[in-house]
Amino acid sequence: MEPVSPTRGLLRAELLIVLGLSLGRSAVYSLIALVQALAAGPLAGQSTSLNTSQARDPWLDLLYQLLSIGFTLVPAALAVLLLALTAGSVAQALGDLGLDLRRPGRDLWQGVAITAAIGVPGLAFYLVGRALGITVEVIPAALDAHWWTIPVLLLQALKNGIIEEVVVVGYLVQRLERLGWSGRRIVVVSALIRGAYHTYQGLGPGVANLVMGLVFAQWFRRTRRTAPLIVAHTLIDAFAFVGYGLVKDVLPL
Repeated sequence: MEPVSPTRGLLRAELLIVLGLSLGRSAVYSLIALVQALAAGPLAGQSTSLNTSQARDPWLDLLYQLLSIGFTLVPAALAVLLLALTAGSVAQALGDLGLDLRRPGRDLWQGVAITAAIGVPGLAFYLVGRALGITVEVIPAALDAHWWTIPVLLLQALKNGIIEEVVVVGYLVQRLERLGWSGRRIVVVSALIRGAYHTYQGLGPGVANLVMGLVFAQWFRRTRRTAPLIVAHTLIDAFAFVGYGLVKDVLPL
């Protein structure tokens, strides 16, 4: 496949479409949810639930959960395909994203290290936000208990890691670089989008994820690898989704 060179206008339109189908749309709805929550009263007295059941019947619920995961990943696949058009092949696009298998061991241990560096401060941000009354109570897992609950929660964590790091880091950074944006501006925009689509949880998580976005976007600009970021994001969410049931009665979450 011969690489193509889209015009700046087409690249801008492509960016808006990809973000409009995925995390840009989430950011808009999240900001609206924050405004509604602030208008309703103190954030400390409100809550939001993630990973909720979608049907009373367990098998139908499982089907809906898997369909939701699959459809959410479609914009990430679209981003890879669009990158492949300008890179010349899907393999090259995955390599440019740092999603090839050249260094799985290194990607894994770096992902674990990033988890430790980001996850603990993130939890601290949440607890401080709750204490200050600027963060709603987040219930990470509100699924009914079934034999498939934990596997689905782990898949949800992996889905979040893939869609967010592929779209708002790997894809976004590369497209903005092609548009000639400065590195600092790219990092800030990526971080602002990440922070925005977490504001439905309150101001604390919005700020915490903005900081996370700064670190992750800068990491990709320096290393050109999203694989460690996906590992870290998946582990952070997996600990939150699965670990919530174990520590909810112990920690003031």
